[in-house]
Amino acid sequence: MSTEPLLRIDALGIDLPLDGELRTVVHRVDLGIPEGAAVALVGESGSGKSLTARSVLGLLPPGARVHGEVLFAGESVPRMRPERLRAFRATDVAMVFQDPRAHINPARGIGDFLIEGLTTARGVPAAEASRKVTAILREVGIPDAERRMRQRPHELSGGLLQRVMIAAALAAEPRLLLADEPTTALDVTTQEEVMAIIGEARAARGLALLFITHDLELAAAVCDRVAVMYAGTTVEELPADRLRGRASHPYTRALLASRPSVSDIGAQLRSIPGRPLSGFEVPGGCAFGDRCPRARDLCRTDRPEPASVEDGTAACHFPHPLTLEETGRHA
Repeated sequence: MSTEPLLRIDALGIDLPLDGELRTVVHRVDLGIPEGAAVALVGESGSGKSLTARSVLGLLPPGARVHGEVLFAGESVPRMRPERLRAFRATDVAMVFQDPRAHINPARGIGDFLIEGLTTARGVPAAEASRKVTAILREVGIPDAERRMRQRPHELSGGLLQRVMIAAALAAEPRLLLADEPTTALDVTTQEEVMAIIGEARAARGLALLFITHDLELAAAVCDRVAVMYAGTTVEELPADRLRGRASHPYTRALLASRPSVSDIGAQLRSIPGRPLSGFEVPGGCAFGDRCPRARDLCRTDRPEPASVEDGTAACHFPHPLTLEETGRHA
């Protein structure tokens, strides 16, 4: 059995045309997702998470230039010919976007939206496609599925529309599911329901998942591993169960310290000084250097490369050392 990840992103960089010149907005992303595994990509707004996810689909803006590699089952996505890329999007990978209303044609019925991919890309007869997607609607928790198939998007709530988006993704029978902050626009109760639906569907089908989020706690609860992005770079990647209290990168630790915890009520929250940078603003050294309490002269001149830290990686010249207690070893 191959040990090669289903999705492998190696030293991915993305340049976009800004103000008449190409500017680097994603500097380096390294990520691997084995078949059936779930990996979260976490970071603040503008860190490059969504661009990274879109690079997996070959859906970058016009004029974008890609460095590094995005490999799906060993095949290069950036090098796919147009006809292969269309087939790849229709059969191998599916995406659940943040705002379903922006990705479902408001002039067409829900049923038309759901069966289109099956009938056009796979040649499934319309009646068979309709039966299949109706069953999936029930599976994702939409009652009275036959009536919903006849409705238009404006007749459904945001939570129901996001379930429709999940149903459309599952209908394609992909091997990899990309979920780009699928719960951001939903209330807390609906968020929990939607994530449960994604988790159950992934487990039942053996799907690999790339989950884009800004919520570290949610990422750790849903995924096997977590990758943290800052200013266009994955600064740390580690097992989800090592995130709380055992992260090595100062940025990861600062993010965790800046959010409340139900397990540590009364703990003081600490803000991160300065402001987050976009990828095109990154100086020559470490992007987090001006905000980092551990920064030294080296951090301001040399950009750190990812290096192994226990069973993860951290792009930091001076990562936090793990204590004997944290590693589970004894003196």
